[in-house]
Amino acid sequence: MSDLDAMIAAAREVMGRAYAPYSRFQVGACLRSESGQIYAACNVENAAYPQGQCAEASAIGMMVAAGDRRIAEVVVMGGGEGDGGLCTPCGGCRQRLREFAAPDTRIHVCGPEGLRRSFTLDELLPASFGPENLGF
Repeated sequence: MSDLDAMIAAAREVMGRAYAPYSRFQVGACLRSESGQIYAACNVENAAYPQGQCAEASAIGMMVAAGDRRIAEVVVMGGGEGDGGLCTPCGGCRQRLREFAAPDTRIHVCGPEGLRRSFTLDELLPASFGPENLGF
């Protein structure tokens, strides 16, 4: 099984565990860090809507807690039909990914059936603001 296939399988598995009683829209995300470790997480909603957590943000938190700091590849999986149902990262998660990923990092958007489309982070968040803008 390739790294991408393993990531898709992990995102599919955690998507099924999402806590989404309000939107009923389950999302799974899987990151592969530069060290090769895989981190998979799902969205977690809250009755106070702004307090929910996106799958990508949860996976990033897991990665950082484990000591990794760079994202090599991303899978995001959600429902919907075909290309019209692409579950790309929300704007906030695009910026969160930008903190730990390079502009050419691949983000694979999937549905339960598998890969739908791949993007670079730069395609999803062009002319982005990142650590280097602050001199880091």
